[in-house]
Amino acid sequence: MDYPLNPIAFELGSFQVHWYGIIIGIGIALGFYLASKEGDRLGLPQETFSDLLIWAIPIALISARAYYVLFEWDYYSQNPGAIIQIWNGGIAIHGALIGSVITAIVFSRKKNISFWKLADIAAPSIILGQAIGRWGNFINQEAHGEEVTRSFLEGLYLPDFIVNQMYIEGTYYHPTFFYESVWNIIGFALLLLLRKVNPKRGELFLSYVIWYSIGRFFIEGMRTDSLMVADLLRIAQVLSLTLIVVAAFILVFRRIKYALPRYADQTNEGTIAP
Repeated sequence: MDYPLNPIAFELGSFQVHWYGIIIGIGIALGFYLASKEGDRLGLPQETFSDLLIWAIPIALISARAYYVLFEWDYYSQNPGAIIQIWNGGIAIHGALIGSVITAIVFSRKKNISFWKLADIAAPSIILGQAIGRWGNFINQEAHGEEVTRSFLEGLYLPDFIVNQMYIEGTYYHPTFFYESVWNIIGFALLLLLRKVNPKRGELFLSYVIWYSIGRFFIEGMRTDSLMVADLLRIAQVLSLTLIVVAAFILVFRRIKYALPRYADQTNEGTIAP
């Protein structure tokens, strides 16, 4: 196998299909399948998540790209044609999450479904999709960390295909995409376990936010391509810390303020609180 891996999976005439898009698509499809099955089990209308995705996918992609372009505006203002080239990477998961949450809030109100119930069901799917999506960064040789040696990577017992793909222009790099993917897979397993405990409504989603943000904070500190504010602050770290504090506060506040239903309760009333 030749390295680096070809980011183009195949071509249809002049149209190139990138592995990045295929991998993102696989993550979305698997997440949709799992959320739909769980939604059926908990009594949501069968078309709930298919209707939601019609709006959430394009809005998430647009917001993810807009978030990235905003914080890289010095480059994109000089290269406006590159703004739409998402197949080359450059979408920010925090932007996608912001767009998706806003979409889900509006959707839940329109459908008279509890936002928290919708978010709880979707949480394992979201983090699994993130775990899969990071492999798009692997193919593109992006979202990596500082320089390391080959012996360091081999000491992590990584398979050769990862080690070889981390050899970029004569240097080996930390596979931070891999660290985050593993963190998210562990988070996916923990959320499935938490789901069996039947926690209070909203706590599964809030636990996802906290778990993902903790991992992202530390892994982001290892990366070399972070979006920055004034060359001083890594935006993803600032946002991760903010989300940890806000999610923990909301979790505690809702427990104190409301008599919350449980995750598996069949009520579907469309409201943000409880």
